[in-house]
Amino acid sequence: MARRTPRNQSSASRNDRSGNRSDNRSNHRSGNRRRLSQNFLNDPGTARWVVRLAGVAPEDLVVEVGPGDGAITRFLAPAARKVVAHELDPRLAARLADRYRDPALGVRVVHGDFTRARPPREPFAVVGNIPYSRTADIVRWCLEAPELTSATLVTQLEYARKRTGVYGRWSRLTVLTWPWWSWRLAGRISRDRFRPVPRVDAGVLVLRRRTEPLVPRARGGEYRRMVELGFGGVGGSLSASLCRAYPAARVAAALREAGIAPDTPVGLVAPDQWVAVFRFLAG
Repeated sequence: MARRTPRNQSSASRNDRSGNRSDNRSNHRSGNRRRLSQNFLNDPGTARWVVRLAGVAPEDLVVEVGPGDGAITRFLAPAARKVVAHELDPRLAARLADRYRDPALGVRVVHGDFTRARPPREPFAVVGNIPYSRTADIVRWCLEAPELTSATLVTQLEYARKRTGVYGRWSRLTVLTWPWWSWRLAGRISRDRFRPVPRVDAGVLVLRRRTEPLVPRARGGEYRRMVELGFGGVGGSLSASLCRAYPAARVAAALREAGIAPDTPVGLVAPDQWVAVFRFLAG
């Protein structure tokens, strides 16, 4: 039931109500930022450094993920032939589109979810300070884009470390894609370079498509099945996992060839060693 406002309400109370509306708008914007994982890069030097790490050339087509208020777009635009910036927040998308409305600037702003967009049909690179909550979806989109040459992504530092073997352990995703993609942690960005300030530091994760695959595409299915077998096994060691499908003597020989001790846990096997094991087992 709606509550009636008392007739004798003071002007001070009405002013308080007006102030609350302002606070509500502010809280709405803050809630929107949290929902969209918006932490804007506010240091120009860092934004320029991210673009430099991406190695953008004058003939390149670049797709930017989550440009926000355009901190990275500012340096991408003069460096690339064309920039297509995907922004989910309608307010920010409209503001950025207005800033780059001149076609000569070479920036096209797209309002929408980047992960639902069709990748370009020509070679292109991805660059972006991405929403942390969408990292897995965005990385998956990049890995599945046929014409993508590289992706330079500002992610949570912990994500980048886990994907690049910083702790001496390697993730299934990295191993699965290693024959065709290199994964590198290119640097760290302090959390105080963002607004609002996130709880953790960021890392710059660089994915690059290999010009010469370590495993032929035609053998990709075999390689992936071996990796899934290795990660999905029993006993924790790569040897125990692979022996479920390959002769024990052949597995032992493959591990020796790759320099892997028989009792090495699966997560401690480096991607290049997985490739060496595959080459041996596949003949």
